[in-house]
Amino acid sequence: MRVTSDAVPPVAPDAAVAAWRELAACHAAVSAALEHELGERHGLCVSDFEVLDRLAESPERKSRAQDLADAVHLSQSALSRLVDRLAKTGLVERCACDLDRRGVNVVLTEAGARRHDEAIRTHRDVLARYLPAR
Repeated sequence: MRVTSDAVPPVAPDAAVAAWRELAACHAAVSAALEHELGERHGLCVSDFEVLDRLAESPERKSRAQDLADAVHLSQSALSRLVDRLAKTGLVERCACDLDRRGVNVVLTEAGARRHDEAIRTHRDVLARYLPAR
């Protein structure tokens, strides 16, 4: 099958490419700084902290696993492995979902809330250093 020039998508303008590259570089720098500082100071990776942060902000400090996976941009299986690690250290617990028997809730424990409270300042400080104020 022959492709005509009409089927070829337009090339992104140079400004769009530059903006994309700047965004990608900023994301990489912030992610690396968060991984380093959260790991060194609190024994957490970025995904660990993001789960704790989302749970701390949730009503009753719990969330359906599927909703949590969507919120932190992880697959169901990746979130399940992460929750396993956090549960082994006592930072979260799994419990049955009241509304959906097939669903599972992830609940922030008291230990998880304390670890979140200890780590949130580090997280926010890194964001303030690397991201421009809006």
